[in-house]
Amino acid sequence: MLDHFLLFLSLHLLLATQETNYAFLEGKARTGKDTVEAIDPDKNSITFRKLEAEILREYKTIVYTIQASPKSEGSGSVVHLTLEYEKLHHGIGHPQALLQFLLDVSKDIGAYLTQPSKV
Repeated sequence: MLDHFLLFLSLHLLLATQETNYAFLEGKARTGKDTVEAIDPDKNSITFRKLEAEILREYKTIVYTIQASPKSEGSGSVVHLTLEYEKLHHGIGHPQALLQFLLDVSKDIGAYLTQPSKV
């Protein structure tokens, strides 16, 4: 259940700064700190900014937004994930491992939320 994301996750302050322990780059354990940059209840979105992480050795900034939009037909929502980043120089590639990690997390959350209720 949420294997990719819940390796170790500790929220020190809800909706402030969160410290995460995760594994996604070549299977090696990584740590990082993110902060909530914006919450928009009208758009059902939350935006995070990476504060500390090994990946910031190659990227000046990394910001990601999660937005849930109600489906036009039926119940439920569609979730959009936007990843914005600025490379330190042109020789650095795109953050494919981070993007794959975020996609895996999204799939795990979706699978968890669509399980039949066990109650």
